[in-house]
Amino acid sequence: MADQFDVIVIGAGPGGYVCAIRAAQLGMKVACVEKRATLGGTCLNVGCIPSKALLQSSENYHELLHGFARHGVSAENVSFDLGKMMGHKDEVVGANTKGVEFLFKKNKVTWLKGAASFKSANTIVVDGKEYGARHIVIATGSESVPLPGVEVDETQIVTSTGAIALESVPKHLVVIGGGYIGLELGSVWRRLGAEVTVVEFLDRLVPTMDGEVATAFQKTLGKLGMKFKLGTKVTGAAKTAKGVTLTLEPAKGGAAETLEADVVLVAIGRRAHTEGLGLDAVGVATDERGRVKTNGHYTTSVPGIYAIGDVIAGPMLAHKAEEEGVALAELLAGQAGHVNYGAIPGVVYTWPEVASVGKTEEELKAEGVAYKVGKFPFTANGRARAMGDTDGFVKLLSDKTTDKLLGAHIIGPDAGTIIAELVLAIEFGASAEDVARTSHAHPSLNEAVKEAALAVDGRALHI
Repeated sequence: MADQFDVIVIGAGPGGYVCAIRAAQLGMKVACVEKRATLGGTCLNVGCIPSKALLQSSENYHELLHGFARHGVSAENVSFDLGKMMGHKDEVVGANTKGVEFLFKKNKVTWLKGAASFKSANTIVVDGKEYGARHIVIATGSESVPLPGVEVDETQIVTSTGAIALESVPKHLVVIGGGYIGLELGSVWRRLGAEVTVVEFLDRLVPTMDGEVATAFQKTLGKLGMKFKLGTKVTGAAKTAKGVTLTLEPAKGGAAETLEADVVLVAIGRRAHTEGLGLDAVGVATDERGRVKTNGHYTTSVPGIYAIGDVIAGPMLAHKAEEEGVALAELLAGQAGHVNYGAIPGVVYTWPEVASVGKTEEELKAEGVAYKVGKFPFTANGRARAMGDTDGFVKLLSDKTTDKLLGAHIIGPDAGTIIAELVLAIEFGASAEDVARTSHAHPSLNEAVKEAALAVDGRALHI
């Protein structure tokens, strides 16, 4: 007889491990399958967490070189130790992954070590042994999308996994793709001295972002020294003794050119990872992009099999996967789990940071929604002036008739933290006036949010 559980979760990334923990909290007997030697998935091991550690280290170095002097703090012979930076990153990763392992033990979640494949709708095989469950959850996450003609070796041509583990600072790093991941990692190596060129097929960066914010974002990255080749496609890559020679062409057609690089980062997106699961054998349907099809309650085409996170439709964000994991666990327990997809924030952890939630101005125009705009720059915010971080602004969008908050977009210091109050406002269906009438501590960066909310009604106080 196979070992029996109420719930088996396949994948211990943010969606999977959170789903497993929540299901266990609700009294179910739970197992979670993970083939890595450590828990936490891509996010904790080679994604969100290690990249943020390197972002912080590189920002500290850059501030010491270029920012502290205005505060009267000076230093001579400034240098950095890349080995220690990598060591700090690894310590942070270790602490987080061990933390998940502790939480599994605390909540009595069984860790099944190995890769899972379906034998039937209620049975999986892990390392040659069968396990059964009433409910099986696919939470296998995503992987980097390959680019034809550009073969990844994680040394000269890397994905994000290789880009967080380079042994030296490249002289010239070429980033293929102008999305969140490429821009974050590009900014890390730029601050540490690399020349960085971003090649993007579209004529703008971060296409899902509000257009006005994206334009400002490109300018701030340009001030950091990053260069951009927009409207350009990469058609091939040849490794040489010196590095990599890329072949480029205009996206709309035209003469080819070459670009030399020491290291190339391929960051053109991510795709659902389902290889080896045996979905076909049990009849789990996937869409045209290889994502597992689900209904509004995360149920697949096969009763008893569910899916959450990057492996299904929607933004590939760790916190989106976590919310789905909690919602599904609560649904399986007979509760009313729910995720409001209109209130999922997105953050780019460069400096300044960029954060958004809800609709962009372009989306509202396309949908024919009448709206109002309120903006406030950090140049007029007292705390930002004191910090010396005045790049950027807060932009709020509200319904022209009801004043309900429809979208919020921030580029500026700590935008990823500031956005939280606006996510909450959208979750509760608040109006711009509700935000404007909320007392914000002075002096704080969040006052820029209050002022932007006031500006929606044309009554900002400090500009």
